[in-house]
Amino acid sequence: MVNNKKILVIGLANKYSIAASICDVLYEQGAELAFSYQNERFEKFINGFAATHGDAKTFVCDLSNDSEIKDLIKNCVENWGEIDGIVHSVGFSPADQISGNIEDCITREGFAITHDISSYSFAAVVKEAAPYMSKSSSIITLTYIGSQEATPNYNVMGMAKASLEAGVRYFSASLGSKGIRVNAVSAGPIKTLAASGIKGFKSMLNKHGKETPLGRNITAKEVGNTSAFLLSDLSSGITGQVIYVDGGYNIQAMKFD
Repeated sequence: MVNNKKILVIGLANKYSIAASICDVLYEQGAELAFSYQNERFEKFINGFAATHGDAKTFVCDLSNDSEIKDLIKNCVENWGEIDGIVHSVGFSPADQISGNIEDCITREGFAITHDISSYSFAAVVKEAAPYMSKSSSIITLTYIGSQEATPNYNVMGMAKASLEAGVRYFSASLGSKGIRVNAVSAGPIKTLAASGIKGFKSMLNKHGKETPLGRNITAKEVGNTSAFLLSDLSSGITGQVIYVDGGYNIQAMKFD
């Protein structure tokens, strides 16, 4: 599906992440990959993971720093000439912002940090990369239904994901004439290290699995498969969309007996 496509994956942190499963599928499908990581703390894992994925290129990048984002794209272009695809798998909120009732926990600082890393980082990457994207290229980001429907404890992250999805629509409208497609994948809850930081996540996971039309939770590989499709030419007519990979959970007003 993505044979020989040059794809940058942003937000790879550990082998249990959704981003890692996306990388697995992309590599299996023949993509040439590059990974960015936040700081030296992740360097050992990233280098080992890259070695098993075609000696993927690795670049350190703090997404809260515009100059480092510029350097990340510059390094990719110097190695590749142009970029065929980008995966933005990034989200962060201080722990006190995703626990309890929103009126009790929301702060100006927490709101700013959450939106900066979880939403603006996507905009900053797309803005910097767009001039170097190939014709018929594709950009995807990861979101969650908590952007559209109130979800216990998700709070400020839900607001940031709503902002992220709006960004997908605006960038897709602006970049479509250049042949650049922009979409989001809204995955159901998956047991990852990042998700474990959300209060009550285990209960959320169990409830979701029981209430989907498919009667189960989805897997990270299913998200990887959908991501590979959106990054491939098979999805050439799709842009500006939020594609749900959640076992059908999003289509229900209530569970049918």
